[in-house]
Amino acid sequence: MALSETASESNASIHSTFASRYVRVSLPRFKIPENSIPKEAAYQIINDELMLDGNPRLNLASFVTTWMEPECDKLIMASINKNYVDMDEYPVTTELQNRCVNMIAHLFNAPLGESEAAVGVGTVGSSEAIMLAGLAFKRKWQNKRKAEGKPHDKPNIVTGANVQVCWEKFARYFEVELKEVKLTDGYYVMDPVKAVEMVDENTICVAAILGSTLNGEFEDVKHLNDLLTKKNKETGWDTPIHVDAASGGFIAPFLHPELEWDFRLPLVKSINVSGHKYGLVYAGIGWVIWRSKEDLPDELIFHINYLGADQPTFTLNFSKGSSQVIAQYYQLIRLGHEGYRNIMENCQENARVLKEGLEKTGHFNIVSKENGVPLVAFSLKDNSCHNEFEVSDMLRRYGWIVPAYTMPPDAQHVTVLRVVIREDFSRTLAERLVTDIQKVLYELDTLPAKITAKVQQSNKKSEIETQREITEAWKKFVREKKKTNGVC
Repeated sequence: MALSETASESNASIHSTFASRYVRVSLPRFKIPENSIPKEAAYQIINDELMLDGNPRLNLASFVTTWMEPECDKLIMASINKNYVDMDEYPVTTELQNRCVNMIAHLFNAPLGESEAAVGVGTVGSSEAIMLAGLAFKRKWQNKRKAEGKPHDKPNIVTGANVQVCWEKFARYFEVELKEVKLTDGYYVMDPVKAVEMVDENTICVAAILGSTLNGEFEDVKHLNDLLTKKNKETGWDTPIHVDAASGGFIAPFLHPELEWDFRLPLVKSINVSGHKYGLVYAGIGWVIWRSKEDLPDELIFHINYLGADQPTFTLNFSKGSSQVIAQYYQLIRLGHEGYRNIMENCQENARVLKEGLEKTGHFNIVSKENGVPLVAFSLKDNSCHNEFEVSDMLRRYGWIVPAYTMPPDAQHVTVLRVVIREDFSRTLAERLVTDIQKVLYELDTLPAKITAKVQQSNKKSEIETQREITEAWKKFVREKKKTNGVC
């Protein structure tokens, strides 16, 4: 006779996760629970909640990489427990970071000698990179002003109003005035002429954007360099340029190698780029490169020895994972110039397909430019009955995350939708998105509230228009009456 026993709480290993008590009650959300729970239950509870997140591959709002090759995923997992800051413990990882810095510096045409090492550092992202570059400009400007016996308490940076919020953070956190060049209707990047006009003796640098967040357009760094060179000669200043190439730094060298925006221009002293955008690495890696050692003040570099050896460091944070550094090195040697060029050309082609598909609908104006990041920014030609925010909201029903936003001053009356084309956004997805946008427009047009709005809009006539219509109606009536009388 077979013996059996009833499962008890002590026999938790044979319980079904969804039949256990751990999923029958709500767990504390803001306090650590008193008791432990099985690892299977903890995993399942968290995994179930995460299902409500959006799909990263369909998040067309973000520039950040959402797919990497399985081989690189393995390298990331194998190094996920390494703390990059322990350079003495992980000398190979440190060496790989230095190789990345030099590869990127050469990509940006840094004026390096045959055996000269590049000056740069890996960061958590472009935000930290911009903070470090800004601090270097501020300190160098302050040192010069002190040496000249001049006031050094009112530094400023000149940028366009289209800059990413990290520039506003830098200005506020480190007490630097941010002087923004306002945008104009149809021109959504910084105007170099207006930017140079705003430069004064307290300007620590002019920040140009290679790939505007708003519409992907590259700013004219070459023209800015020429204008600023002329002004520096006239005034005796030496105002430099920083290029925020967060999005475009891994695009321009491969799609537009002839474009002069980098260290080929003498006033460009530092460049930042996001490895986790078109550098094709998962979120968490950025880079900042300086033209030469003279452009990074020594007093900003700290030397520590309590991890085993003398280690120079210039970062805002201390501990940092090694995985993204290793992943960046993988991509650089795996793809090379050929691979990056092929991927960027494919992204550009898919952006063209999406752009043409949207234009064929007849509903949109294209705001983005060919010379820029592979993205499509577009706005409704007629938003009297439904607007871009409603289109964005409706697209979520199909799984797409497409942001809608207003432009900065003085173009805030313009609202756009933006689709960022990443490596994993295929031609099929581009065509599918156009189809889904057409469905959304049809749904919005046929909603009862929208139909009513159209009727009301068409019925809004001025008194003069109404009087003219009445007059025309009477004239028509009289003409018809005369015709009738004549026949009789």
